[in-house]
Amino acid sequence: MDHGVVMFPTEYSIAPDELARALEERGFESVWFPEHTHIPASRQSPWPGGGELPREYWSAYDPFVALMSAAGATKRLRLGTGICLVIERDPIVTAKEIATLDRLSGGRVLFGIGGGWNAEEMANHGTAWKSRWRLLRERVLAMKAIWTQKEASFHGELVRFDRIWSEPKPLQKPHPPVIIGGDGEKTFDRVVEFGDGWMPILRPHTNPVEKIPALRRRLEQAGRDPKSAPVSIFFAPPKREVLDGLAAAGVARAIFGLAPEPRDRILPRLDSLAAVIRA
Repeated sequence: MDHGVVMFPTEYSIAPDELARALEERGFESVWFPEHTHIPASRQSPWPGGGELPREYWSAYDPFVALMSAAGATKRLRLGTGICLVIERDPIVTAKEIATLDRLSGGRVLFGIGGGWNAEEMANHGTAWKSRWRLLRERVLAMKAIWTQKEASFHGELVRFDRIWSEPKPLQKPHPPVIIGGDGEKTFDRVVEFGDGWMPILRPHTNPVEKIPALRRRLEQAGRDPKSAPVSIFFAPPKREVLDGLAAAGVARAIFGLAPEPRDRILPRLDSLAAVIRA
């Protein structure tokens, strides 16, 4: 089982390049940066984490710019979005951005996506709450067409464009893995149709690991290899017995959460996490 770290990169936390370098030096497989373009000051949508919304939600760097900084400081570390809010992004521009990052990093991108939770935030981007998942689906399918076709076009309900030329193409073939976040009723529908992985959050009251056999059955029924969508667990507890259980259940990647803190607090934390992994 591989191990990664997710953290909001901010101006007041350890810099993305320094974090990435420290992770690679300690043997971690991946770094993951979340995304929020902004947070509406009305604060109508409740934060799923409960309580007051932390400052990093409206002060994080753009994930792709931060990941490019991380890429330049490392050689092997995988570069993940956790998650990218596709529902707030133009698919043609985003396809170009991901392909560029994948090329310049030597093929290390992990494209984690999700539908988001802040209705007002996505509304500011012109996205309706009720149709956000349909929009996500079409934007992902459109990006796959751009990445894999010399002359791509797409004609859906919400995304439409005629033949275009767009290069570079991603270095990874056919494209960087699209890893689906969430743990809802229709999540597996999305994983089976257009996903290359599943990355649910491990919460105190839910255990998505128990659903791995069901996901594999769904993939097999769809004619796919049951292991073609490996599972990554977000916010895995850094406890040896829990990690052993995740590995035994078939989890491919455990991702630890870090608060956006300065280097003098982050580096000792990374040392502690690395010690748990080695134990």
